[in-house]
Amino acid sequence: MTEFSQKQNRIRDLLAKHKLDALLLQRVSSFAWATCGAASYVNTATTTGEAALLITPSGRYLITNDIEVTRLEQEEKLAAQGWEFRVAPWHESQGTVAELTRGLRLGADVLYPGATDLSGDLARLRANLTPEEGERFRALGRLCAEAMDSAVRAARPGQTEYQIAGLLAHEAESLGTQAIVNLIATDERISAFRHPLPTGKEFERYAILVLCGRWWGLVCSVTRFVHFGPLPDDLRRKAEAVAQIDATFIAATRPDQTLGNIFQRATAAYAETGFPDEWHLHHQGGPAGYEPREYVATPGSIDTISVGQVYAWNPSITGTKSEDTILVGEMGNEVLTSMDGWPMLSVTVDGQEYARPAVLEVL
Repeated sequence: MTEFSQKQNRIRDLLAKHKLDALLLQRVSSFAWATCGAASYVNTATTTGEAALLITPSGRYLITNDIEVTRLEQEEKLAAQGWEFRVAPWHESQGTVAELTRGLRLGADVLYPGATDLSGDLARLRANLTPEEGERFRALGRLCAEAMDSAVRAARPGQTEYQIAGLLAHEAESLGTQAIVNLIATDERISAFRHPLPTGKEFERYAILVLCGRWWGLVCSVTRFVHFGPLPDDLRRKAEAVAQIDATFIAATRPDQTLGNIFQRATAAYAETGFPDEWHLHHQGGPAGYEPREYVATPGSIDTISVGQVYAWNPSITGTKSEDTILVGEMGNEVLTSMDGWPMLSVTVDGQEYARPAVLEVL
């Protein structure tokens, strides 16, 4: 069965589960998922795109305007995929959804008048990846790792955070990967903010670079640090502790484990390393797919891990963090964003050694 056919079957199963007749997909992430990687956006920051998908008992429809139709047909090849195009002039309102769903029980991935909200169910469908998506994630992980490695090694004291963000965006976009999250902080701003948007502050010694890169709709996450001069002892201790916590997350992320159990093991690792309250200050990550996190792991979550899923954990201790993207395999987990030549820390969890990224020290 093809990837596209599997997804159509999953949509039919979802509709049957909720006793619905039709499904409307407007999110950029859902559009990419259902079309196996097509882009419906123009503005890369938007949640909903310039085209929508509608699946009904009688057909599969792509609803858009006359500006987008040519690209969607010729470059994204969605007519060839079997979608029936319904196109309206850009200056006229689109009444196609109402027309095609009259008398039908409708579900949607965003709030839509008269429709059942299926956003949570669809996030979980997007997180349950096919083997083809796993292969695309491998390629995306290599691209994000290459972009991050190049950008970090090009960062220099005296550059502004804007300039470092420009380096990261340049490296990612040059490889065809959109930097949909590009966070930069230097020096004291690293401890002050968990989500540091870049500013005009000049880099002195210590910098964090965070990338969420998108390609074929999938999103991969990675974080790295660089420090000019020897790393201070307090930061070294924190970096070693957060590496231990990250390895605990990775070791626990195995098939049939619940996110709640994994979270419990990781919070215990926070306490064991001497930082029991730090997990309260930022979310810890969760399954990736067509969003940076399709949903976030929380205490007590009963969501379970499956082979083929991708996870991005991001434990943090004030001033430090550890983040890579991993693929859950049958026999073990694969780090998709590993970087050849990057300094690593070796930590042990349940008698097994794990290599986690260290701070790059430029001496």
